[in-house]
Amino acid sequence: MTTTSPSTTTHEKRTVTLVFAALMLVMLLASLSQTVLSTALPTIVGSLDGADHIAWVMTAYLLGMTVTMPIYGRLGDRVGRKPMLLIAITLFTIGSLVGALAQDMTVLIAGRAVQGLGGGGLMVLSQAAIADVVPARDRGKYMGILGAVFGLSSVAGPLLGGWFTEGPGWRWTFWINVPLGIIAAVAVVALLHKPTTERARTRVDFLGMALLALATSSLILAATWGGHQYDWNSPQIIGLIVTTIVGAIAFVAVERRAEEPVMPLALFRDRNFNLTTVGVIILGVAMFGSLSYLPTYLQMSVGVDATHAGLMMIPMMGGMLVTSIVVGQAVSRTGKYRWYPIAGALVTGLGLFLLSTIEIGDSRWQIEGSLLVLGIGIGLGMQILTLIVQNSFSHRIVGTATAANNYFRQVGGTLGAAAVGSIFTSRLTESLATRLPSAGEAHSGSSSLTPDSVAHLPQEIHDIVVTAYNGALMPIFLWLAPLTLVSALVLWFVHEKPLRHTIEASKQEESLGEQTLDATEAMTGAER
Repeated sequence: MTTTSPSTTTHEKRTVTLVFAALMLVMLLASLSQTVLSTALPTIVGSLDGADHIAWVMTAYLLGMTVTMPIYGRLGDRVGRKPMLLIAITLFTIGSLVGALAQDMTVLIAGRAVQGLGGGGLMVLSQAAIADVVPARDRGKYMGILGAVFGLSSVAGPLLGGWFTEGPGWRWTFWINVPLGIIAAVAVVALLHKPTTERARTRVDFLGMALLALATSSLILAATWGGHQYDWNSPQIIGLIVTTIVGAIAFVAVERRAEEPVMPLALFRDRNFNLTTVGVIILGVAMFGSLSYLPTYLQMSVGVDATHAGLMMIPMMGGMLVTSIVVGQAVSRTGKYRWYPIAGALVTGLGLFLLSTIEIGDSRWQIEGSLLVLGIGIGLGMQILTLIVQNSFSHRIVGTATAANNYFRQVGGTLGAAAVGSIFTSRLTESLATRLPSAGEAHSGSSSLTPDSVAHLPQEIHDIVVTAYNGALMPIFLWLAPLTLVSALVLWFVHEKPLRHTIEASKQEESLGEQTLDATEAMTGAER
C-alpha cells in the first residue's frame, strides 16, 4: 500500500482546479453559442429578410451538435480528450467566422451548422474529461458548477446578444467566439495533460457514424419541415421518416458487428442508462423547445429591447445557478442523488405551466417569477443525470456513455426546438394572414418583422401583431408541461447505486480486452 504526501495531494488538487478551469471555459463556449443569438435573432432575420427560416438558425446548430456527440465521445475514449477538444474548438471557431461574415440566411445557417459540429465536442468532452481527474463521489460538485456555467450563459448570452444588437451590431454575436475559442485552445494545450487511453490499433466505425448521421439528420429534417414547408403526408416527409427508420435499423445491425462501435449496444443493457435516456429526451424536448423562443417573445409581445429581454431572463439563470451548485455539493457530501432529477422534472413542468398562463398586459414580475421556477427545475436535475450515467460504467468507456446521454438529450432538444419553431412560425404566419388581410405586403407576413419595426407600427396593427405572437407561442408551453410529468415517472425507477470513490478501472478491468469488456458490461447491465 502506498501513501500520498500532503505536497502531492496539494499538487493534485491544484492540477484538478486548473484543468477544471479550462473545462469551464470550454463549456462556456458551447453553452453561450446556444443562447447568445436568442435576443439578436429577431433583428438578424429581419436584417437578412429570413423569418421564414428562423427555426433553422437554432436547428442547424443543434443538428450539427447532436450528430457529432457520439463520435467525439467514442474517439475521446480511444485517442484522448485533448486532440478531440482541439478539433472541436477549431470547427467551432471556423463556424463563428462564417456566421460573422454571412450576407444571407443560407450562409448564416451554414455557419451555425459548422459551429454545431464543433459544439458537440465541446459539450461532451468537457464533461467526460472531469471523469479523468475526479472520482464519481466528488464529481457532483464539479458537475454542479458546470451546470451553473450553463445557467449563467443562459442569461449572459441573451444579455450579450442584446448589447451587441443595440451596439456594435448583431455580427458580434459570432465575432465574440473567435477570441474565446483561441483562449480555450491555449488553455487546453497548456493544462489538459491527462494520459490517453489510446491502443496500438484503433478501428474507426465510419459506417456506424454515417448511418447515425443519416438517421439523425432525416429525423430532424422531418420534424423541421413537417406541417410547415411540406404537408405531413407529402412524399418529402414520408421519405425522410422512412429514411430515419431504415437508417436506425441499419445502424443497430452495424453496431452489433462493429469491432469499435461508435455507440456500443451494451450501454442499453443498463437499467439506469435506459431510464435516464428516456428522461433526458423528454426533458430536452421541453427545455430546449421553451428556451429557444422566449427572448423573441419578450421583445415582440412585451415590447422590451434586446438588452432588457436578456435582463428579464436573470431570474431563470439565478434559479439554475443556485440549485445546480447546491445540489452538486449535496450529492458529493451525501452520495444521494435519486430524488433531484425527479423533483427537477416536476418543478420544470410547473414553470412551463406558469409561462403558458401569461397574457398581453401581465406584469413583468409574473413573467420573471415563472422563469425563476423554470430555472430551479432545470438546475435540480440537469447535471445529475449525466453523473448517474457516468457512475453506471467503467472509466474505460465513460466518454462514450457521457456522449450517448448527451446525444439523446440533444435529440430531444433538437426535436423540441424544431417542433416549437415549426408550430410557432406556422401559427404566427396563419394568424397574421388572417388578422391582417388588407395590410399589404409590408405587414401581412412575418419575414420582415423586427422588434423595432413592430414598435413603430400603427397602434391598431401593433396590437394585432403582438397578440398574434402571444397567441402563437404561449399555448405551446402548456402542451410541453405534461411531458415533464412523464419524465418524472420514468426517473422514479432509477436505481441509486453507490458513487465510486476511485477514478481508474480495477486491475482486472485493465487486463481485459475491449471485446471482453463489452461482454462484461452487457452481462452486468442485464443483471441490473
